Amino acid sequence: MAGGLVVVPEGNRHVEQPKVPGASMRRTRAGKTTFDEKYEKIRDLLATDRKLIAKIKATAAAYGIDPIHMIGAIVGEHTYNVDAYDRLQTYYVKAAAYAGNNFRFGYGDESIEDFLGRPEFGQCSGYSDSYKLWTCRENIWEKNFRGRIVGGKSYPDNRFSAVFFQPFYAGQTFGLGQINPLTALMFSDTVARISGYPKLDENKAADVYDAIMDPDRSLAYMAANIRRAIDDYKTIAGVDISRNPGITATLYNTGDSAGRAAALKARGGLPEENYYGWLVNDKLSELRSLL
Repeated sequence: MAGGLVVVPEGNRHVEQPKVPGASMRRTRAGKTTFDEKYEKIRDLLATDRKLIAKIKATAAAYGIDPIHMIGAIVGEHTYNVDAYDRLQTYYVKAAAYAGNNFRFGYGDESIEDFLGRPEFGQCSGYSDSYKLWTCRENIWEKNFRGRIVGGKSYPDNRFSAVFFQPFYAGQTFGLGQINPLTALMFSDTVARISGYPKLDENKAADVYDAIMDPDRSLAYMAANIRRAIDDYKTIAGVDISRNPGITATLYNTGDSAGRAAALKARGGLPEENYYGWLVNDKLSELRSLL
C-alpha cells in the first residue's frame, strides 16, 4: 500500500509465459523468423539508436512516466506483432504513399462522417475531450452496431477500429508505436496539450496516418496511451501499476484500460501480465540497460 493505493510489485505473477496467440505465431512463421530473433533485433536497434532513446526519455518525462514503459511497449510490439525495420527512424514513411491522399475512414460506401451523423451517436455530442468522445462512440458501436443489421445495412462483428479505421488492411497498425488510427484520435487532445502537435480530424485520414507514422509524434501518442492506463488503474481500481512495465505493456497490447481496471476492482487481487507483458518483465534488466 502507498497513499491508499495497492502497489503492483515488479516481476511476473506467472511463472511461465502465458500462451502466445496463434495469429502472432503465424505472422512470425510467415516472416521465416522466431520470437527470439525478433526480440534481439529490436533490442539491438534500440541499443544503437541513441537519438531515439533520448527522444523516448524526453517524451516520457513530458507525460510523467518512466521511459521503461515505452521501451517495453516498443519491444513487445516488434517481438509479437511486427518486425523491426533495419533502422528504426525509417518509420518516417509517409502513410499517404499507400494510396495518395485519396483515402478516407469508412466502411464500404459509408464514410465515418456519415456514420457518426446517425442519431445513435447523439448522446456523445456533449463530450469535448477526444478520449471521452471516442470512447463513447466506440461503446455505441459495440452496443448498437457490431454484428447487427441497422437500417437494412449489415455491420461486421469486429472492433470499431478494424471496421472503420483501416483503409488498407483490417487490423493494421503503423509506426514505431504500432498505433491504430482510432487510438490516435482518442489521444489527440492530450497530445495537442502536452506535445503541441495539431489536433487530428477523422475526416482527414492522411493527416492521421502522417501523425502515427512520424516517429516523434508516434512516441507522444504512445506515452499518452500509457499515461492513461496508469491513471485509469489508479482512479478506477485503486491500483498503482507504474512500477510494473509488464502490466503497462499488457494494457498497451490489449487496450481498454478503463474497462479492465473496472473488472479488476470488481474481482479484487492484482492485475496479471499476458504473454506480451511477461516478456517485458522477464527481460527487464536487459531493457533497463538500454536507458
